[in-house]
Amino acid sequence: MRIGIDAMGGDFAPETAVMGAFLASKELPNNVTIVLFGNKEAIITILEREGYSGNAIEIVETSEVIGMGEHPAKAFQQKQNASITVGFKYLYAGKVEAFASAGNTGAMMVGTMYTIKSIPGIMRPCITGPVPKLSGGKTSTLLDVGLNSDCKPDVLYQYGILGNLFAKYYYGIDTPKVCLLNIGEEEEKGNLLTKAAYELMKEGCHFQFNGNLESNNLYSDQADVIVCDGFTGNILLKQIESLYTISQTLNLDNPFFEHFNYENHGGTPVLGVNAPVVIGHGASNAKAMKNMILQTYKITLSGLTEKIKQAFQ
Repeated sequence: MRIGIDAMGGDFAPETAVMGAFLASKELPNNVTIVLFGNKEAIITILEREGYSGNAIEIVETSEVIGMGEHPAKAFQQKQNASITVGFKYLYAGKVEAFASAGNTGAMMVGTMYTIKSIPGIMRPCITGPVPKLSGGKTSTLLDVGLNSDCKPDVLYQYGILGNLFAKYYYGIDTPKVCLLNIGEEEEKGNLLTKAAYELMKEGCHFQFNGNLESNNLYSDQADVIVCDGFTGNILLKQIESLYTISQTLNLDNPFFEHFNYENHGGTPVLGVNAPVVIGHGASNAKAMKNMILQTYKITLSGLTEKIKQAFQ
């Protein structure tokens, strides 16, 4: 397996990306190669400093970088030798099986839609976020968390399918419980979107629908998959991430709060596209980058993309 990584993506690249690859290479099987796209001299300098002499890391020289503040579509089209652009070229050509970056999120999505594109039948791909449960370190999947601010009911229904497959094949949950995020548990509660989505989910046959979920039950066992539009999901995800900062500020020593630390999860997978793509946090340190790479490996190994293609045939 060959996993492509944007070595120039992130606020502290290439240091954190290369160090993340170095750390991940120690935990990945021998048949996995990490392909780093970026400044070859800078990458080699970091690896030599760490005493790396293995063959699990390959370097593809690129001469350009898409910055965090650049216009995603223009930069992707104009910078043909940027690390993100070349990474997607390799992904499209099958030279890597997955691609991940903590760089410009917009450029990552532009690259995804311009090259590997959506799986036929998918109306709108989405991105996911983890929600820790109070019971035994288990995790729910929240989607969408920012890709599509406005959704129609049938799009939310597809999110239920995507989340169900992700929970099943990534987290190993045999029959995931899928819930719709709403302002009340009762069927008649909500706005026009959630009411219509509820009817579709209630009558659907692609997943086990467990009704509406109120946000005060977010960390309970009621749901394994939590469906909402990207506007609501992004607000909720950032509130979830803030709990870790609050716990650190208040010196709350409880292992549960570690599950709110994005560094421990890695990145945000894009669901509904023709190859595994993972987007990391721009401020990722080496630990977060390592976990993003391990997450990308696990998603690729699970065969999730093929499972989604089969579901939408």
